[in-house]
Amino acid sequence: MKNSSKPPVVSKEILIPFILVTSLFALWGFANAVTDPMVQAFKKVLELSNSQAAWVQMAFYGGYFCMALPAAMFMRKYSYKVGILIGLGLYATGALLFYPAAITEQFWFFCLGLYILTFGLAFLETAANPYALSMGAKETATQRLNLAQAFNPIGLIVGLFVAQQFVLKNLQSDDIKDFSTLDEASKILIKTSDLLVIRNPYVILGLVLIGIFILFLISKMPQSKDEGKMPRIGDTFKSLFRNKKYALGVMAQIFHMGCLIMCWTYIYQYSEAIGIDAVTAGYYQMVAFVLFTIGRTVGTYLLRFVSSGKLLMYFALMGIVFTFGAIVIEGIVGLYSLVAVSFCMSLMFPTIYGIALGDLTEEQSKVGSAGLIMAIVGGALMPKLQGIIIDFGGNKVNDIKILGVSEINFSFILPLLCFLFISWYGLYVYKGFNIKFTDL
Repeated sequence: MKNSSKPPVVSKEILIPFILVTSLFALWGFANAVTDPMVQAFKKVLELSNSQAAWVQMAFYGGYFCMALPAAMFMRKYSYKVGILIGLGLYATGALLFYPAAITEQFWFFCLGLYILTFGLAFLETAANPYALSMGAKETATQRLNLAQAFNPIGLIVGLFVAQQFVLKNLQSDDIKDFSTLDEASKILIKTSDLLVIRNPYVILGLVLIGIFILFLISKMPQSKDEGKMPRIGDTFKSLFRNKKYALGVMAQIFHMGCLIMCWTYIYQYSEAIGIDAVTAGYYQMVAFVLFTIGRTVGTYLLRFVSSGKLLMYFALMGIVFTFGAIVIEGIVGLYSLVAVSFCMSLMFPTIYGIALGDLTEEQSKVGSAGLIMAIVGGALMPKLQGIIIDFGGNKVNDIKILGVSEINFSFILPLLCFLFISWYGLYVYKGFNIKFTDL
């Protein structure tokens, strides 16, 4: 009954602008999902090791880290709408760079396209997340961001469908058991064909983004920016660093993004270890994305009744259980456990984001948002580290056993450690910052 007096999550006056902003969440979800399978695709086509192929994620998520703070600095002076337009422009440019990259057939050129593409995503996320938080009452801000973020899994599912049906199914190299045994002429023909297949969804995406750019350009969006004199940027940084909830929230976001990308990227290698091909593995990832969507919907609803810190802790504890299952159970049941992890990760990004920015001013939120977007670099660094673990025994995914399990299974110790920190952060927030690590 007490929740009935809460203000609406989104008022009717700004419903259309809110829908436009939430469409952006689906757009970067699409980019995330269509890129994850590319690690496996590039590995096969270009004969890369697991750690070399992980440069795809290094480029993709490294772009967030490099551009998030410049994006925030820009939006201190200009509106969120301008930031969104710049983001869409950079996103389209990076996607269209896949056209010349496919012509040159250079791995670094594809990585450059992804790097610039995520410059755009950094602008979009730095703008859209705090914009969604600001489009209504503070009491419903975290729930509103979870609602907007609920559209992100839709983009994930569409992106994975495109990657699976229009890329993975059409890769000639994936039909060959041992690509390295082919003669050089055959390799060149197959590589040229497969890189064109990889190119196509990105080029089409770039053209679609140009249309969305025009739609935002002609639409009237509510302004949400500070009036009057802005405080010095140095003072803003100092106030953020002194805010424990924010500073620890950035750390939690780093670990969450690392966990998310590791579990989604290496589901293909996990499947490979038990004899499942990439296309079939894509179906398991599709189920993971569906669970992710369901989890975010359930989490958004539960936030009306359970505090954000407590709910974050519960979901992280569930993540620990399922990740442990993926480590110690080899075979199809272990894969099921890995798929289930996605449900547990579903509400983490927007909830950590909402918690960390919850008590900040508009000016602090614009800069603080950059720190939380820079935290996406966890999705660049940790998959690289996991790839190194998988390569301990060689370029295959199950060359050796570590502590009695396959190296691919053991590598998921990294997501497990990430969940441990996130669960502690949730408890820390729930208890009002009155606990220490030694209290656990």
